[in-house]
Amino acid sequence: MPKKDQFHSLSRRPSLPQHVKSEMRKECKCHGMSGSCTVKTCWWRLPYFRRVGDALKDRFDGASRVSVKNAGNARASNNRQRNRRRKNTRRRRRKSFALLKPYNPDHKPPSKKDLVYLEDSPDFCVRDRKLGIKGTHGRECNKTSIGVDGCDLMCCGREYHTRVIEVHERCSCTFQWCCVVKCKTCKYKKTTHICS
Repeated sequence: MPKKDQFHSLSRRPSLPQHVKSEMRKECKCHGMSGSCTVKTCWWRLPYFRRVGDALKDRFDGASRVSVKNAGNARASNNRQRNRRRKNTRRRRRKSFALLKPYNPDHKPPSKKDLVYLEDSPDFCVRDRKLGIKGTHGRECNKTSIGVDGCDLMCCGREYHTRVIEVHERCSCTFQWCCVVKCKTCKYKKTTHICS
């Protein structure tokens, strides 16, 4: 895992390219007689994708909720600020970052290395027609899986019902000359799990 001081500011877009760039390392190879380094070839090597993903996931899990401070009389000084911002983008980033304050006053302000967000994600477990979220009620889940299709995650910790259904499928298909496929219909019982 990379050290904390190796992270570039992930609070600004695009965080993935910035982080990949900060994790690149220089590798060199020597060429010459019996291991002497008469010619040295160097190149930049990308970090392993898993390493970048794990580091960004850690940042995501530790993201800070923030709110934006009121900048005061923004309309009157808008043109002057716009001109200054064009001249110095670093100063602009510093100013805009200073407008962020912790949503919870008991928390410390985020650093430039923190990921921040302005509002909580919607609850995808519950149906919300305004946002177009269907929820997980009535979704089929896999009782034995520990992945995202597993009943514990898919049903958001709620109960799930077990049903035994009879399935009709085509089976024992054979090709008959010319151009006809004949199949039997097989019936079997299947256990399904549905989120409450």
